[in-house]
Amino acid sequence: MIAAKNRWYRLLPVAFITYSLAYLDRANFGFGTAGGMATDLNITPAISSLLSSLFFLGYFFFQVPGTHYAATRSAKKLIFWSLILWGACAMATGMTNNVNLLIGIRFMLGVVESAVMPSMIILLSRWFTKTERSRANTFLILGNPVTILWMSILSGYLIKAVGWRWMFIVEGVPAIVWAFFWWQLVSDKPADAKWLSQQDKDALETALQKEQQNIKPVKNYWQAFKTKTVILLCLQYAFWSIGVYGFVMWLPTMIKEAPNMSIVETGWLSAVPYLFAIIAMLTTSYFSDKTLNRKIFVWPFLLVGAIAFYSSYLIGTANFWMSFTLLVIAGAVMYAPYGPFFAIMPEILPANVTAGAIAFINSLGALGSFAGSYLVGYLNGTTGGFGASYIFMAGSLLIAAILTIIAVKDTQRNVRQSKKQEVVVAGS
Repeated sequence: MIAAKNRWYRLLPVAFITYSLAYLDRANFGFGTAGGMATDLNITPAISSLLSSLFFLGYFFFQVPGTHYAATRSAKKLIFWSLILWGACAMATGMTNNVNLLIGIRFMLGVVESAVMPSMIILLSRWFTKTERSRANTFLILGNPVTILWMSILSGYLIKAVGWRWMFIVEGVPAIVWAFFWWQLVSDKPADAKWLSQQDKDALETALQKEQQNIKPVKNYWQAFKTKTVILLCLQYAFWSIGVYGFVMWLPTMIKEAPNMSIVETGWLSAVPYLFAIIAMLTTSYFSDKTLNRKIFVWPFLLVGAIAFYSSYLIGTANFWMSFTLLVIAGAVMYAPYGPFFAIMPEILPANVTAGAIAFINSLGALGSFAGSYLVGYLNGTTGGFGASYIFMAGSLLIAAILTIIAVKDTQRNVRQSKKQEVVVAGS
């Protein structure tokens, strides 16, 4: 284990804040819709579903080329400009009166955010070894539930105080401001960091090179994309994302439909699943790094999520609080496996194709997110209730759990073998 502990407090808070701001400006759309935007702009349920999901279509098309640029040139530069552009798109959402223009804005928001998450994972893989990577990834992806936790409360109050337009504008400004902090605080690789000693730079580089020695060479991206594991993980992440983003985008609307539920109460209740998600993510990533068993910290959680969604469907509207409790469980367990999941690729593929594989998997996840956002909204609108969408999300998570079991067979054995060769360096 590399002893340069300052990597943790130098890099991870910056990565966390950056991803938090990305998630803020994509997920507040559900609150805008529930808070009056649909009424003011005469947005039908079908168009609302399209707007919720278009983000992920832009996300899909530009993810692999964006991540390739980050891996071969500069993740720092790509994320700097992405911060500025997605903040501008978020603010523009609050200024438009034209639904067609809003469609374009949502698509462009997906484009400018598309490479951020995989680029950040690649960046962290250059700074943290395999015994640290699940936790590092988790601290990054914690930006997702933590942001929704406070965004749910803040957005509810902002909409009540100043309306949905100013909510988008106020929540878009921080990304633009943070871009300049990001530029000053982050280095693309350890060799560029002035705050890291040469001894620690050498130790980290040696450990990372050792990790690559037991990984079978892969010639290029195309060869990596054709491997059975990558194909199965693409499908797995697509189905997983159907559940996650169907939940994220439509939870406020589902809660708001309860009798006598105000937008502020909706905000507070919408935050609860993400509080438990944070606890689950931290616990899961800790034990995943301790045991270096990634699979066992992914599929059981997805299976529990499927059961929770289906149970919530069975209860229906007969008992709101029981149904809500099951949604809290579903939300928490859907988020728990992210750290272990994104630690898999750097451990089974060589560094020259890892970036492309992660981007490819994440882009297929974006298609799942598109389907989840659109189809959950469509099912809610056409059936007049949430039962069909609960079954849809439950089935998707069940398939994702099964695909995880099939896809990740030998990772644990390979990682344990290579762990024996890791260089342990004492340092400051």
